[in-house]
Amino acid sequence: MATTTHDTNSEIQDRAILVSLVTDEVKRSGIDPEYSLQELVQLAETAGVEVLEVLRQNKETPDSKWFIGKGKVEELRMAADGLGANTAIFDQELSGAQVRNLEEALDLKIIDRTQLILDIFAGRAKTREGIIQVELAQLSYLLPRLSGHGKNLSRLGGGIGTRGPGESKLETDRRHIRDRIGELKRQLDEVVKTRNLHRERRRKSGVVQVALVGYTNAGKSTLLKQLTDADVYIENQLFATLDPTSRLLELPGGKSVVLTDTVGFIQNLPHDLVASFRATLEEVNEANLVLHVVDASSPMREEQMEVVQTILEDLGASGKPQIVLFNKSDLCRPEQLEMLPGGSGYLKVSAFNAEDLDRIKDTIQNELSGDTLSFRIPSSRGDLSSLLYRVGDVLDQSFEEDDTLYSVRVNKDDYEKWGYMLADFVNHSDQD
Repeated sequence: MATTTHDTNSEIQDRAILVSLVTDEVKRSGIDPEYSLQELVQLAETAGVEVLEVLRQNKETPDSKWFIGKGKVEELRMAADGLGANTAIFDQELSGAQVRNLEEALDLKIIDRTQLILDIFAGRAKTREGIIQVELAQLSYLLPRLSGHGKNLSRLGGGIGTRGPGESKLETDRRHIRDRIGELKRQLDEVVKTRNLHRERRRKSGVVQVALVGYTNAGKSTLLKQLTDADVYIENQLFATLDPTSRLLELPGGKSVVLTDTVGFIQNLPHDLVASFRATLEEVNEANLVLHVVDASSPMREEQMEVVQTILEDLGASGKPQIVLFNKSDLCRPEQLEMLPGGSGYLKVSAFNAEDLDRIKDTIQNELSGDTLSFRIPSSRGDLSSLLYRVGDVLDQSFEEDDTLYSVRVNKDDYEKWGYMLADFVNHSDQD
């Protein structure tokens, strides 16, 4: 068997039984095992897998050999025989030894949640950076489990003719994967350097950035498309968007900002995937404002919001100014909408409602704008008059003797950069 993760989109249709083990540790973690299992069904269907049945087991701790109990292994084997399944997908991560033991006992392809997510990402990555990131995550996942993936890989041989200076097949595979990981990291470093140069260029040019973040399938790409007329892939499935997409968004005052769509989050997002996609996810750190998109119609929206906040904290972006957009309000019952938080920092919207889109633009503009300040600029200082238009929206302008009086709603970030040049010209007598 090849030293790559299983391709769940192969020509032979994957017909799978899904397996969930609920341990005491899972119960303590606060993760809802039933919701996690529902997500696993969605993930499997997104990967093109036909889901035949779902098996559940409650157990204090995982079985070190089989993960599930031996009796459950037999139940799974009988179910697979009866239904014609060729794959078993587990909702938790398996060790290499557990994969090997289950493969031998069941004669099925064994996949865990992490591997399934990685396979979906592998099928969705389009840019060079995305492809490198996914392969790096796949190989990082595979390396410690190498002895468990495929019966042939784990046969080191023994007896006459197998001893000597030559490497075993497993050792050769392991060395090859380590070399490939090293090469991918070097390639990714080059991509990251280029990305950092672009970030620095945007910083120096004073470009204002707004990032869309949220749980997978919350509707981020749809909002990007509706707000900016972007040509992006829209589909009602998990991880429809992998590569970040940025488009210019013109605000009501005439100022434009860069709006960036990011990869969707999910509970138990594989560690190797987060590590490999860190450079992409850290686009959020460069944002002046974060729009947290929530599927308001989801019964698990609070848990999903918690997952997003946790990942933002891990990325160091939790302190960013944030607006929560409760999206898909058109799919909610009135009593559902009433239960949602309201007030400053929250909007209940539908991506298909023009008035809601206008409200989002107004809210972005208001959030990015600071106080309205008055300035008295000498007529000889045309450079400062030009600067005022750079740091905010000029609301009013009048003339008094040799000075020009401006009323300006300043942009917070721009004013932090350039305000020191205007400090001596603030007209305090006009301030409230």
